[in-house]
Amino acid sequence: MIASRLVLRQLACNATRRMFSAEAAAAATEGAKNLTPPPPEGVAKPVNPKIESIANSIAGLNLLEVSELSALLKSKLNLPETSFMPQMAMGPARPAASAEEEEEAAPKKVQTSFKVKLVKFDEKQKVALIKEVKNLLEGMNLVQAKKFVESAPTVVKDDIPKDEAEKLKEALTKAGAVVEIE
Repeated sequence: MIASRLVLRQLACNATRRMFSAEAAAAATEGAKNLTPPPPEGVAKPVNPKIESIANSIAGLNLLEVSELSALLKSKLNLPETSFMPQMAMGPARPAASAEEEEEAAPKKVQTSFKVKLVKFDEKQKVALIKEVKNLLEGMNLVQAKKFVESAPTVVKDDIPKDEAEKLKEALTKAGAVVEIE
């Protein structure tokens, strides 16, 4: 009796295996029919016929119908009411301006930071200029100020406002230096 149960169980297992393997084989061949191999490189990918028919339908619409389609898609897809068209798609809004008009219309670039440059100095007033440089530039001792003055032309201060640049130029000019503001 135990032997017959074992035989029946084995037969049932074998039958189940055959059934599943037959279904798996059928499914594999069915799935292989639906799969399309990727196109080779350099060849255009074939277009899905459903998408191609939609594109052809949209291409046949007039401007009012496109507007209605756009509104419908926005409402169905919950899209915000913004323009997705680039601004240049509509073409120029006004006639082209001449070069002179464009220069006038363009905002003038205003210089906000200036550079004070020590160009040269009077040898007779060198000592007074060294003292003035030492006082005006923080963290400089007399030796550093002397080397700085003797290395002219050199930049005294960079990226400073116009009023500060004017004050610095005035002070260095009084001390015998020739100074430029750039």
